[in-house]
Amino acid sequence: MRASLEVADIFRAAGSVYRAAHAGHLSLAQLKVMSAIEHCRTAALGGHVEACEDCGQWRIAYNSCRNRHCPKCQGAAARTWLAEREADLLPVGYFHVVFTLPGEVADIALQNKALVYDLLFKAASETMLTIAADPKHLGASIGITAVLHTWGSAMTHHPHVHMIVPGGGIAPDASRWISSRPAFLLPVRVLGKLFRRLFLTRLVALYDAGRLSFFGSMAHLTDRRAFLRHLAPVRRKRWVVYAKAPFAGPEAVLAYLSRYTHRVAISNRRLIAFEEAGVTFRYKDYRRPVAERQQVMTLATDEFIRRFVLHVLPRGFHRIRHYGLLASGARKASLALARELLNVTAPSDDDTTEEPDDFHPPCPCCGGRMIVIETFERWRQPRGPPQGSPSTGSSTP
Repeated sequence: MRASLEVADIFRAAGSVYRAAHAGHLSLAQLKVMSAIEHCRTAALGGHVEACEDCGQWRIAYNSCRNRHCPKCQGAAARTWLAEREADLLPVGYFHVVFTLPGEVADIALQNKALVYDLLFKAASETMLTIAADPKHLGASIGITAVLHTWGSAMTHHPHVHMIVPGGGIAPDASRWISSRPAFLLPVRVLGKLFRRLFLTRLVALYDAGRLSFFGSMAHLTDRRAFLRHLAPVRRKRWVVYAKAPFAGPEAVLAYLSRYTHRVAISNRRLIAFEEAGVTFRYKDYRRPVAERQQVMTLATDEFIRRFVLHVLPRGFHRIRHYGLLASGARKASLALARELLNVTAPSDDDTTEEPDDFHPPCPCCGGRMIVIETFERWRQPRGPPQGSPSTGSSTP
């Protein structure tokens, strides 16, 4: 069902004015994302006409843009991804771990997205794998699914990585499964110190190799002394790593992952109004007590669009990654060994039901089967209600 207000509605109404006002300051990737969202599920992308075999009810279905930043397209992508990942779940508790960049480093990341976001993934995953393998802590090889988020609830730039980690791992000699302590995986202070050291060492190495760029208000950081002074405060402060106690079970992991894997900036359901004053939406203020966190904010339309396009990722950048036991090359063998050590069987392929490629939602009138009776190309409209169809047809934008 279509949301009453969508990001696409805001882009269609104000996108052209925003692009004109910021000409020369938007990247090609940002322009492409805006265009894709504006045209998603409209005649601009073509589509088809479906009719019910039983009652004749008909509807127009426009094609999706399938852009990974589009709020409308991410629901299906998340469901597909979760169905593929379901087979990886182990019958153990799962922990939620978050690594966040300090504000001074986030400013550098905004102007060097591909390099710094990649460094965030590498430093965070190496930190987890190193501390987990240390006999003073868990002493085991663990698996990690990591998801990059670049936004806070109010769509500000706030790069951090969410990790879902099984509560235990395989012993170095592969002879047994080592379980973590109840409600405790790894010491967060130890994780924070190693993460800070690994990240800053490699960030300075990127700078010395001439791979970082600075412009605008940060142009002065091209001077090495200014760059090091900029980093001085974060070398002394504590880098906070968040770790949450285990989930109730594998099903809870899937439910949680579905809220984190394929979101970008804001979902359509959080939008409340789009008026002359700007865009009003719901957000969470984590500085408030739990009961008061749900808040409402109104941003000028120009600022709302600016915050959204801040989170457009570099072309080809992978924001969902797997490490350790779940790394692509070793996942199948590692999971088989883990299940053997845990004395459980792998889920059968028969347990999952795949949705056919030609699936169409049932008729909203009688529940009958809908079949395609006409297709139309991009930028063209269908020819109107098919001959003999009732006048009660509906259009699904």
